Amino acid sequence: MLYLVITMAVILVVAGVVVLYAAYPHRGEKIPAAPWLGDAMTRTVDALPTVAPEETEERSMDFHR
Repeated sequence: MLYLVITMAVILVVAGVVVLYAAYPHRGEKIPAAPWLGDAMTRTVDALPTVAPEETEERSMDFHR
């Protein structure tokens, strides 16, 4: 039972951090109550490796080729 409570608490904390990041730093705004937290989140996200989007050529919707 204790394992379940700890697991759920960790899940809620992670979900809260994701929502907080999406609400403020991802949009380029400062977190009102803790601007240092937004700066730390931004640095962390900038340090993570990302996959560059593929460049696709635009194709017409012509299915009779």
